[in-house]
Amino acid sequence: MARMTAARAAVEILKREGVSRAFGVPGAAINPFYAALKASGGIQHTLARHVEGASHMAEGYTRTHPGNIGVCVGTSGPAGTDMITGLYSASGDSIPILCITGQAPTARLHKEDFQAVDIAAIAGPVTKMAVTVLEPAQVPGVLQQAFHLMRSGRPGPVLVDLPLDVQLAEIEFDPETYEPLPVYKPAATRAQAAKALAMLQASERPLIVAGGGVINADAADLLTEFAELTGVPVVPTLMGWGTLPDDHPLNAGMVGLQTSHRYGNATFLESDFVLGIGNRWANRHTGGLDVYTEGRTFVHVDIEPTQIGRVFAPDYGIASDARAALELFVELAREQRDAGTLPDRSAWAESAQERRATLQRRTHFDSIPIKPQRVYEEMNRAFGPETRYVSTIGLSQIAGAQMLHVYRPRHWINCGQAGPLGWTVPAALGVAVADPTTPVVALSGDYDFQFMIEELAVGAQHRIPYVHVLVNNAYLGLIRQAQRNFDIDFQVNLEFENINAPELGVYGVDHVKVAEGLGCKALRVTDPADLAGAFAEARKLAEEFRVPVVVEAVLERVTNIAMSGSDIDKVSEFEELATEPGHAPTAVRTLKG
Repeated sequence: MARMTAARAAVEILKREGVSRAFGVPGAAINPFYAALKASGGIQHTLARHVEGASHMAEGYTRTHPGNIGVCVGTSGPAGTDMITGLYSASGDSIPILCITGQAPTARLHKEDFQAVDIAAIAGPVTKMAVTVLEPAQVPGVLQQAFHLMRSGRPGPVLVDLPLDVQLAEIEFDPETYEPLPVYKPAATRAQAAKALAMLQASERPLIVAGGGVINADAADLLTEFAELTGVPVVPTLMGWGTLPDDHPLNAGMVGLQTSHRYGNATFLESDFVLGIGNRWANRHTGGLDVYTEGRTFVHVDIEPTQIGRVFAPDYGIASDARAALELFVELAREQRDAGTLPDRSAWAESAQERRATLQRRTHFDSIPIKPQRVYEEMNRAFGPETRYVSTIGLSQIAGAQMLHVYRPRHWINCGQAGPLGWTVPAALGVAVADPTTPVVALSGDYDFQFMIEELAVGAQHRIPYVHVLVNNAYLGLIRQAQRNFDIDFQVNLEFENINAPELGVYGVDHVKVAEGLGCKALRVTDPADLAGAFAEARKLAEEFRVPVVVEAVLERVTNIAMSGSDIDKVSEFEELATEPGHAPTAVRTLKG
């Protein structure tokens, strides 16, 4: 048997589990692991500027390709606590990432040693497993179990905490005979699939709600085939956006209180049956359950058995991986097609597209300061269907989801359940590292951008190019809009007169200078007519200099984006709606008068 340190064994296991990239920040308590990382080779490492940033980079990396598992690494104490937000984000959206932390020596864990903290207890609620390994010989088994858990059932993150003496201890380990554990995923039975399909076929106006579980299962191709076989329109959730191309004739648009389309909500309210696959009935999708469920029959397919009935009781539930269920749905639908027993859904599908061609929001405004809607219109023109968009939360993300177009799975990479500010910059870097051949475009409001702005230096140092669209209104826009219900506008304004940049007026932070100071390129746009040129220039600069390029659009200070505070039938439209094709020139369907 080969003898090696437990730290070296850990690195060898990572490689054999398919890991080729890690993100992190070294420190005293994790240096043995870093020494093993260097000695072993085979895993590239990206040095973050903040340990939370490393966790978000790992998440962006995982989300980009099926099978990816991002790894984030940090020393003991505050490095681990800094990564808790990343673990929470990954847990909420069912994203497998592995967090490896250093720890004080085992003999000092109870002595309040420097940077010694019970990180396993802290991380427990936001991981599938969090463990401090106390015996060096357990390191291989713990990591083998970690990868098994991350991939099995509902995917999610794991934290493995390695005390300094455990890392340094020598153990017997043979990497050549190491094998990953089999992955477990529940699978629907044919009888279950047949019952669900019979319920769908008995309805008149069915819809499929496609969630992030379809993307996690790499099953968008099956989802599309099933929809086309049955003729049933599809509503992607925000996390499932891209499962069906936006311009597909069965794409009915998104539903919800915020990241929704007028036509999507209208079609949903006309439906009488909903088949949810890999979705969790998030409250910003459903709104009030009375309105959402009234008059509809529901079938829910989810990989996590306890997710079924968590938000409301479906009429029928199936615990299954989305791909396993869709394979059966497609098989049964093909049999019914060949037997000539599939109902004709063409009139229902056409009615959904009719709504899509008539219920649109206006995006074309020529006013100065720039209205945000115009930014997304120009993004649709500038960035093609191959673009991977990355965003987290705020009015920028909500408006982007209402107005941008996504055509492929994993091309809208969005932090859904947690929504931490600052997520976008590091996540975009992780995405660009995972797929350096595809254009990556990040979208942030000014506050999200400022939270982890230092990570731009990572892109400059490691030559990670992408375009970051920054919409700046010097406001916490979403919170300001929510405060209207309380008749306040309190502690949400970010404006100030920058003594070093008086040309900015009250917009305060000079994002161009900050980005340039961090080694990146940046452009500022104040006239909507200049947006197209700026986006084109940004792409050229990113290609030439191989660094992040920021395009800052200076917006009007106050814009209220369409949304509801309660129910999907009560969405407030604050802006003038589209009434002629020129009002929404980049809409997927040309507006009908």
